[in-house]
Amino acid sequence: MDLMALLIGIVAGVALSAIALIYIRRNDNQVRQEQEMRTQNLLQEARDKSEAMVREADQRNKEERKQFKAELDREYKRHRKELKDQKNALADKERQLDKRFSQLDKKDDELERRRSVLEKDRRAVEETRNKHQQLLKNVEKRLEEVAHFTRDEAKAALMTALEDEARQEAGRMLKQLEDEARDSATKRAQDFIATAIQRFAGEFVAEHTVSVVNLPNDDMKGRIIGREGRNIRALEAATGCDLIIDDTPEAVVISGFDPVRRQVARRALEELVTDGRIHPARIEEIVRKANKGINAEIREAGEQVVFDLGMRDLHPELVKLLGALKFRTSYTQNVLNHSIEVAYFAGIMAEELGLDGDLARRCGLLHDIGKAIDHDRQGSHAVLGGQLVKRYKEHPIVINSVWSHHFDIEPDSVYGPLTNAADALSAARPGARRENVETYIKRLENLERIASDFGGVDKAYAIQAGRELRVMVSYNKVSDEGSLLLARDIARRVEDEMTYPGQIKVTVIREMRATEVAH
Repeated sequence: MDLMALLIGIVAGVALSAIALIYIRRNDNQVRQEQEMRTQNLLQEARDKSEAMVREADQRNKEERKQFKAELDREYKRHRKELKDQKNALADKERQLDKRFSQLDKKDDELERRRSVLEKDRRAVEETRNKHQQLLKNVEKRLEEVAHFTRDEAKAALMTALEDEARQEAGRMLKQLEDEARDSATKRAQDFIATAIQRFAGEFVAEHTVSVVNLPNDDMKGRIIGREGRNIRALEAATGCDLIIDDTPEAVVISGFDPVRRQVARRALEELVTDGRIHPARIEEIVRKANKGINAEIREAGEQVVFDLGMRDLHPELVKLLGALKFRTSYTQNVLNHSIEVAYFAGIMAEELGLDGDLARRCGLLHDIGKAIDHDRQGSHAVLGGQLVKRYKEHPIVINSVWSHHFDIEPDSVYGPLTNAADALSAARPGARRENVETYIKRLENLERIASDFGGVDKAYAIQAGRELRVMVSYNKVSDEGSLLLARDIARRVEDEMTYPGQIKVTVIREMRATEVAH
């Protein structure tokens, strides 16, 4: 029974499965048919759309071709019109050129006619010139016969007369111009210089550095020399200076190019003489002590000068070099005192002229800074000073003024000549410097010799300590106008051949003296 039921269940399951399979296949065929229908519909829609797009594109292409054709027609008409206009213009130009060619032909004919006329005139002028030259030769020959002068002799006489007349006229005009310029310039310059001198009060005679050490007795010389000269060798090696011990009683001379070293040697020797203990070890100790003291004195001197003049932002090395000028002299004038005077003079004159007084004082103070190093370097102190202040970034005007105060280069501002004038004012004032007697006499002789070399000079006298040269000329050899030219020539030759501080005035005197003896 159970088996039957089982078989019936199996048959029923198989039947159900077959029915389900048939149903599924039917559904699949229906779905496939629906998909095919949908696909055909989509294809049909695509065909319709593509056909519509093709028709639309054809329509658009037709419109674009129509527009392009219309544009081409317009462009063609425009070019055609332009070509027509150009053709008309060319035709006009051709007509104008034809007209000009005809005019040029007429002008060529006219020029040819004028050329022939000018050629005739030229030949006539040439004939006239030849006749004129022949007449001139005849006139010159006749004049030579009448005047008993050849042409060259007459020309030379005329040129000599004209030259003398021109020199006299030039002398009169030059004298008038110089008098006018001198009247105005001299007064202003005197006012400025007088104001500067009145406002500055300096020492009349500057300090003179002494290189001689006095000894208490001549026995001290032997102690300074030491056994077999060991003391003097140690002192010379430590100071870098030479000690000269000669027959001069109770004195030792210190010789050296460096003024600072010479001052160190002097101070060390004075302390050794005072102390009495003189041996190499003591000498080295005293020299170190003196060197330290001199360096401190140099620094203090430089700082004091900078403070007194109100200088700001001055490089410490320049301050030190300024202090070293305390022991440097020039023509027996202390260079530091001279620099201070130049700074004051330059500042005062600059303020009178409406310039920067502080800048002028800076130029004046640093103008001789090169003298602090010129004993061991090549070159003039002006060039060395200019290089120093340039190295320490001073103002360009200060650099140029220091470099050009002796005209080693051309000054590029008014402060250069102003510094030069203040330098000459400080050096040339009476008592500032002391000259050697032989040098002084030689300068006077050279002044008189230069003046006597000129023609027409009778006598020449150098007066006022060589500050003025008086020249007496012959009345019949030199005219009044020639006296002015002679004074200028003598002054220029003095400038070229001589070196001197300040300035020299040349005065030419011409006078006529009538003498008669009554019996």
